[in-house]
Amino acid sequence: MENEAVSDSYDVVVVGAGIMGACTAYELAKRKKSVLLIEQFDFLHRRGSSHGESRTIRITYPEEYYTIMMAEAYNLWEEAERDAGYAVYTKTGQLDFGRRSNSSLAATVSTLQKLEIEHELLTPAQVSARFPMMELPDDFHAVYTQQGGILAASKAVSMFLALAAKHGATLRDRTKVLDIRPLGDDGDEGVLISTGQGSVRCDKCVITAGAWATKMVKDIAGLQIPVVPLHTTIAYWQVDPKQPDLCSKAQGFPLIMSYDEPLIYGTPVAEYRGLMKVSYHSGSPCDPDTRSVAPDLQGLKEFVSPWLAAVFKGNVDHRAPVLAEGCLYSMTPDEDFIIDTLPGRNRNIVIGAGFSGHGFKMAPLVGRILADLSLTGSVPGIPMHYFSLERFERNPSGNVKDFGAFVHLPSEGMQKLSV
Repeated sequence: MENEAVSDSYDVVVVGAGIMGACTAYELAKRKKSVLLIEQFDFLHRRGSSHGESRTIRITYPEEYYTIMMAEAYNLWEEAERDAGYAVYTKTGQLDFGRRSNSSLAATVSTLQKLEIEHELLTPAQVSARFPMMELPDDFHAVYTQQGGILAASKAVSMFLALAAKHGATLRDRTKVLDIRPLGDDGDEGVLISTGQGSVRCDKCVITAGAWATKMVKDIAGLQIPVVPLHTTIAYWQVDPKQPDLCSKAQGFPLIMSYDEPLIYGTPVAEYRGLMKVSYHSGSPCDPDTRSVAPDLQGLKEFVSPWLAAVFKGNVDHRAPVLAEGCLYSMTPDEDFIIDTLPGRNRNIVIGAGFSGHGFKMAPLVGRILADLSLTGSVPGIPMHYFSLERFERNPSGNVKDFGAFVHLPSEGMQKLSV
């Protein structure tokens, strides 16, 4: 293997060109490193987790470290937009709400207060006065922040791909990685990457392969990392046809997030006039190579339809979505990211995985973290212990190589995930 013909050498090869890979390649290229970004499918394909018209961006998190990270991520989005010369972020504001007894919402409010982030606490009556299309139960409360909005997802990925190329990165799509192996007796001579189009060498390799990361890391290092691919669903619902812009940004309507089980989120009318994007943070385990792309209409009927009927008072047609499509999550059991180097001989290989549900908004910062980790081995100012593989090292059986015990698959096909 180590004697096979090598076409090129790079400082860093990034495997996977979704939003995380694109941001990582951009960050490395800005630092004048020779970078190759490889994608197994076409760039901007729709088989993974980075495609589509919109993703949410917000600063509200129960976890203080994510709120702090988001403050920096906003700066990096703005920096990239300036570099590109166009915008991918639309500001809308953010409304989080739930029962007063909800611990995640209470923690979110506490984080905002502790970090002195401007916000407003609202009663159900105050929510209805500001957003008359909505009505919350009496035992609910809400928090409104200005730092919320919509990211144009595919446009954002395209932006970072273009910026990476602008700064000197080499981009190759339709290039499937067949093997990744450390070189040298101790793995200290770089990494050899074999693809269907030949082999390349690099000093460091960064894997940002989304739902495919689990298979890749198992093949490389014999580790079963706890990243579970989930088939999820995106849906758009008809707003009152007599008032198609009722829930639009033009009317001041914010992103919304309902802290319940499962979590339900929505965006203003944006990409399709008269249609509001509302779905649930949940999914069913799947194989990314063989999954059905059909939306889970039963899940929408079970979770989203009754919620819309209760909260939107007939202003949104809750009976069935106008449009729905399948999407792909890749989740860890604790819903924190995995950003770490692989152990032993594989220490020149960095893994970034398990981002779905809340990773897209942090992508520019994750790209910077992955660049730091690959080039220097350290990431100043970021609490990396939350994202390390070590947090999964010991399962109840004591087998440090088998992380599978941390993956709790649902018994009836639906995995409900909390905030």
